[in-house]
Order: sequence, then structure tokens, then C-alpha cells
Amino acid sequence: MTPPRASRPTGSASTTRRKVPVRRAVVIGGGISGLASAALLARDGYAVTLLEQRTQLGGRAGSWERDGFRFDTGPSWYLMPEVFDHFFQLLGTTAAEQLDLVTLDPGYRVYSEGHDEPLDLRADKEQNIALFESVEPGAGERIRKYLDSAEETYAMAVRRFLYTSFQDLRKLAAPDVLRRLPKLLRLLTEPLAKYAETAVRDRRLWQVLGYPAVFLGTSPYQAPSMYHLMSHLDLADGVQYPKGGIHEIITAIGRLARAEGAQVIAGAKVERILVEDGHVTGVVHRDRDGGQHVAPADLVVSAADLRHTELQLLGPEHRTYPAKHWQKRDPGPSAVLVYLGVDGPVPGLLHHTLVFTADWHANFGAIFGKDRHVPDPASIYVCAPSETDSTVAPPGSSNLFVLVPLPADVSIGKGGIDGAGDFEVERIADRAIDVIAERAGVPDLRDRIRVRRTIGPQDFADDLNAWSGSMLGPAHTLRQSAFFREPNRSRKVDGLYYVGASTTPGIGLPMCLISAEVLLKRIHGDTSTEPLPTPLVRDAAV
Repeated sequence: MTPPRASRPTGSASTTRRKVPVRRAVVIGGGISGLASAALLARDGYAVTLLEQRTQLGGRAGSWERDGFRFDTGPSWYLMPEVFDHFFQLLGTTAAEQLDLVTLDPGYRVYSEGHDEPLDLRADKEQNIALFESVEPGAGERIRKYLDSAEETYAMAVRRFLYTSFQDLRKLAAPDVLRRLPKLLRLLTEPLAKYAETAVRDRRLWQVLGYPAVFLGTSPYQAPSMYHLMSHLDLADGVQYPKGGIHEIITAIGRLARAEGAQVIAGAKVERILVEDGHVTGVVHRDRDGGQHVAPADLVVSAADLRHTELQLLGPEHRTYPAKHWQKRDPGPSAVLVYLGVDGPVPGLLHHTLVFTADWHANFGAIFGKDRHVPDPASIYVCAPSETDSTVAPPGSSNLFVLVPLPADVSIGKGGIDGAGDFEVERIADRAIDVIAERAGVPDLRDRIRVRRTIGPQDFADDLNAWSGSMLGPAHTLRQSAFFREPNRSRKVDGLYYVGASTTPGIGLPMCLISAEVLLKRIHGDTSTEPLPTPLVRDAAV
């Protein structure tokens, strides 16, 4: 599905653009949202400097190599392909030109506790409808209606809710929104878990409809059923994969940002944002040798964790969101990640494999409930890119990325290489490896591991300044979605803006790409709700 393209608003937006005096922009953070912002701002005419504290770009979407194995360190699903393509079109190119994309079919496999045989979800909507019908007679037509609703809701979200800063809520009172208002109110107030029950009763199928809540940093019991739109993405649109791994997206956007003229500096740790008379004037940072520098700026964009930006990079008088604000917010889940280089095949796995426990109330309650603790047993996710891509592992070997969702709690600890992480992190990893061995039918899996590295919640906090060690960003509960999410501009400091998972529209690679476009619209006073026309035309006034 291609997002609808809007013409630039007449009148106010173009007039406002001529008045913007900003010429120098500093972007804090070299994750996907920071790089995308740098690329768009540079194309728009700004002199852009991007500062990334780590030596590698990508943030959560990094890459790690050892002994011929190359691992994506974070995101591994390529969903919403039209969002990526639209972003590349803004810069005068396409996703097809920048990435080598393949469609996964089956898109993913699901093992559910209590059932020996997995379910394989295909790249075709009709095949998935047939699968649902074969598992639960009568579910086929109900899931068709469910997916039709998901498609309609997704199109509405793209047209009205994703590409906007919510500066002008009157824009949401469009005729197409008002016509659907009764249904939208239900979708906003009814949990996804309950809404999924309108389509299926079989627990395995219900879990297929509910698991996308984890992509949103929450549980199906807390996510608004508006997010049933996610099922359109994997059950109807299908799942793709960029050869070389998800980090290839970072490489492409970084390449384009530099081509547009942005200066990208790695190993530059930002210490504070300078403010004079209520306006940003620059950013103080240290280089790899400890030398202190000031990057002057008329505009600063923080792609770092918003809580970190507010509480660590700004003085108390300049904070829009002080410490007490975050006491009422939900940081989303954390995880233990495990990167495994394995001798030989792991035949029970596909490129994407989900292993679900039977008792989701207990599993999600442990992660998101009042008494948060490490779930045991835990549902896990496994990515085996070597099933699709021969470049990510030596010949005859398997590359496994394992994710175990946990509560955001840094006391769980840090990971390490070859079992050197903290005890609890390694225990969780061992348990997940045993589950994979059992489900995949590989009893000697442990003995075949050549490379092992773990990541724990404390690593997310230390390496990414993530709030409470969150792996994704603030959860998409109703109170933290759409116009309830923290907006992308400081209320206390002129010229200070935010992008990335902490702000609108939310978490995930596509949302972070959109946040860069919403930033540009915000700067120029563009209150439209639709994607910008492509390609982006440089603003001569800037």
C-alpha cells in the first residue's frame, strides 16, 4: 500500500518557511531517526552536524560481527515497506535502489505451548485466511472481516494519525474520520486482546493476532484495539527482508545523509544543550580523546531517549518533562538478547519464529503488571537470517538472534560474550536456548554454539541511555499514543525538537523514519496529516 501523497498546504506553511532564520542544525544521536532527520534537514538547506556517542551508527539497529557471523543487534522485522520507500523517495531515490529486498514466504512460524505442530503464516492474505479456517472452522470469514478492518484502519492511520505533529487537532475532524468516529472510539477504548476474540477462539490463532502488541512495547491486554491494524502488515502485506540485514537500512540512510551534505561525527558524547534567553545556541560534546567541543546551533534535534535528553542534557529550568512527569509513564519492556553462531542447521526454525507460552495472562502480567518480574516460562522470538541470507554466517552454519521480553528493570543486569554476562541474564539465555533446542528438534544445540553474546537491560541503559533499560521506548498504551504521546518540540526552549521512539508517532523503525518527516513539518508550520510530496524540494529561504 502506498501512502497517500498530499500537496503542500497553501498559505501559512510557505509563509512560515520564509521567516525561519535557522541555518545551523545539530542532531543528537545516530540511530535511524537521527540519521533520517539529518538527511532531510540537509536536503532542506540546513548546515547539519550529527553527533553520535558510539563509534557505530544505528543505535538499537546496530551490527556486531565475530568469527564470520554478522548479527543485527536489534530490530529484525521489515514491515510497512511503503514507509521506507516514501522516505527514500523524499531524497530522490527508492527502497529498491538502496536495498536488496526479498519477500519471506512463509513470513514467520509460530510454536504454541501444548501443540506439537507449528503454524506457518504466509506472504499471501488468502492463504492465511485458509490457514485460519483449517485450524478453526468458521474463522476464515471472520478473519477476512478482521483483516479488512485492519487494512481500513491502517490506511486511516497513515492518512490522519502517523504523519502529523498534532499541532492542529482540527485537522483530525476530517469527514473520513468523523464518519468512522463510533468505530474509532471503540478501537481506542477496547483492548486488542478482546477485539481479537471477535475473529477467533483458538488460542494459537488468537496469539497470532495479539503478539504484534509487543512491537508496540505493550501487551495485547493494554494496547488499544486500534492496533489490530498491525495484522494487516504481516498477514496481508507480508514480511520482507533486506539482504545483508536490517543494518543495511542504516548504512543506506547514513550514505544519503552525507550525500546531502550532513556532517556525521561518531564518538561524540553530548554533555549538555546550551540555551540562552530561551533559545538553543549549541551543544557541548566530548570527542573520543576526552576533548570538549561546542557545536553552535540555531536548531537542535535530539534523537536520544527523551527522558535522558530532558533530565541529563537540559537544566531544570529548561525541562518540559521533569522527573515527576516520568513517574506516571510506562517505559515499555526490556529484553535479554542472545546472539548465537551455531555449527550446522537448525531445521525447526524459519527466518522469523515465535515460541508462545500457553498462559499469556501470567507472561504479560510479569512484564507489564503491578508485580513485574522475569517471566518463567517466557515467550521468545528467534530470528534466523541465515535461512535467507548466506552472507550472515559461514557456510554450513546458522545465525540466531534470540529475544526474551522482560520488564524494564536494570537490576536484571548486563550481558557479555561467551557466558560472561551477569548471572540472571545468562540464566535467561540458557533457558531460551533449551526451549529452542526442544522446539526445533536440535537436542545438541548447546554443544554446537561457536559464538555467544548476550545483552541485558543494563546494556540498553548504558549504551543507549534508555529509560530503565527499555529495549524499544515508551509503551503504546492509550495514554502514550497519538496526541497523548510526548510531542516533538520543547515547550520551554525555542529551537529544540525531538525525534525517535520517545515522541510521535512512536516506536519501531518505520515510526522513527516518520518522526523525521514530522519534525520537518513541525519546523515549517505544516499542520497537514498526510505524507509530504516527493521528492523533497530544498527550501531556498533556509
